Amino acid sequence: MIANFLIGLREGLEAVLIVVLLLAYLRKTGRRHLVPRIMLGVLAAVVVSLGFGALLTFGPRGLTFEAQEAIGGSLSIIAVAFVTWMIFWMARTSRSMASDLHHKVDAAADGKSWALVLVAALSVGREGLETALFLWAAARATGETWEPIAGAAAGIAIAIAVGALIHRGAIRVNLSTFFTWTAAALIVVAAGVLAYGIHDLQEARILPGLHALAFDVSASIPPSSWYGTLLKGIFNFSPATTWLQAIAWIAYVVPVAVLYIRGLRGRSAAKRAVEAPAHA
Repeated sequence: MIANFLIGLREGLEAVLIVVLLLAYLRKTGRRHLVPRIMLGVLAAVVVSLGFGALLTFGPRGLTFEAQEAIGGSLSIIAVAFVTWMIFWMARTSRSMASDLHHKVDAAADGKSWALVLVAALSVGREGLETALFLWAAARATGETWEPIAGAAAGIAIAIAVGALIHRGAIRVNLSTFFTWTAAALIVVAAGVLAYGIHDLQEARILPGLHALAFDVSASIPPSSWYGTLLKGIFNFSPATTWLQAIAWIAYVVPVAVLYIRGLRGRSAAKRAVEAPAHA
């Protein structure tokens, strides 16, 4: 549940910040009459995201076990790819996000009446679809349905509350620090989803090695115990892990973490280089 709360909080805050930036720019440029179009676009994005989540949840039912596992495993790997892209995209474009949105708003406001609805729908919808896909994959990995939804809903609710306070100027949040640490946590969460996706493909007989276990600590960490449930819920940890799952987990975490840390150091060095002349 904690992992899903983190996903809901992070993705929800990204989407909320986009809306806050759009509303603030409309207010600043004297275009308050366009606010309903933004809200209509946001509503459309929410409806599409919920529909996508429902399709993922109920669509595969009625298929054979192997077909369900094949679809589940494939979508889990796709979800990991999207989240990985999102982590690096947010780190790279966070500083220019506001100006990019402003350019889109200007172009849409000067164009057709529904263009601004599309800007809001696409900007927020991207986050919504990513969230729906990753939550669905995480729910399959934990074997629960309503608990992941409740955790994500709580995270999204807090994100909306924080966004409202930021919009009113009531609080200031160090978003750079927030996104840095949540991205690091999501790398580990995504690795667990990837490992479970591999397990699904093994059960679908698409990948080999279903019974070749790298380790089995079920006796020490029973899946039904509170700590086994906690590890499963946060890290998607499986007490009985195949060699292919273990290799996939390591092959994902190590390079992604190294690239992410290297990117953070590069951005910090660039920031210091820019600030140095100002203090000279």
